Amino acid sequence: MTKVTIIGAGSVGSTIAYTLAIGGYVSEIVMIDINEEKALGEALDIRQGVPFCPPVTVYAGSYRDACDSDIVILTSGLARKPGQTRLDLAQTNVNIIKSIIPQITTYAPDATYIIVSNPVDILTYVWTKLSDIPENKIIGSGTILDTSRLRARIAEYYTINQQNVHAYVFGEHGDSSFVPWSIANISNIPIDEYHSVISSSNNIYAPLKHDEVEEYMRKSGGRVIQRKGATFYAVSLSVCHICKCLINGMDTTMTVSSMMHGEYGIDDVCLSTLNVIGRNGITGKLHPKLTDEETALLHRSADCLKDIIKKLEI
Repeated sequence: MTKVTIIGAGSVGSTIAYTLAIGGYVSEIVMIDINEEKALGEALDIRQGVPFCPPVTVYAGSYRDACDSDIVILTSGLARKPGQTRLDLAQTNVNIIKSIIPQITTYAPDATYIIVSNPVDILTYVWTKLSDIPENKIIGSGTILDTSRLRARIAEYYTINQQNVHAYVFGEHGDSSFVPWSIANISNIPIDEYHSVISSSNNIYAPLKHDEVEEYMRKSGGRVIQRKGATFYAVSLSVCHICKCLINGMDTTMTVSSMMHGEYGIDDVCLSTLNVIGRNGITGKLHPKLTDEETALLHRSADCLKDIIKKLEI
């Protein structure tokens, strides 16, 4: 029996609730929103489709209803508007979560918290600093979505199953993110060698252009927002993947945001590198060897986030 509370019943929060409901690996979903009618409507809409899904209880509630939650997912806050960066939202959404922390942690002190709201690295840092929740139980969704976008693009380029692509996005979930290409591979073949070793009668592949792929990955969110007003399907699937790994207890590596304590020479900031996620939250970190240039890019990303943190009232 797994209970999940979702704070925020907007497009992302409600899509996460819907995806969890049809996934069949949670038994109870609580939806909380300052707009109670919105939460009631979203929960009712999902609940009325449950007869076609594995059994699950879905309802709108208050922070008190989060009692005994195994996982709490934070999606509340103002959404990013077209042309607006994630970091522009920082102080406003920091103030929102500062008001939420004492309310939710009172009733769900033992839950694992997944921070999804943007700017996610900043909010993960604030949650870690201001709450009494153990660090290993605070997970920012970080660059797991960026990593998914990266893998989807590489898979399209080489017409290969996405699950055969092992490439990652490190750093901030934002403009200073980067791809450590030195550790990227397809089925254990270094990504820059793949085009020269594949034998295909249908296609002749050119070398992957790193800059073009990174540009695609980094600008994807903005393109979706420009075209349809918001992003919520891909981010919801990525968050539900984190939930599934927490629930199943199978230690799984993924790029999520967590507090740094000297890894790669970086301290006192939350950003994404490779973390191991299991039943108890973050069970460990991996430190793949990066090139000097990649390490410098990671430091640059950390510095960008630290510059924002210095300007905030936390």
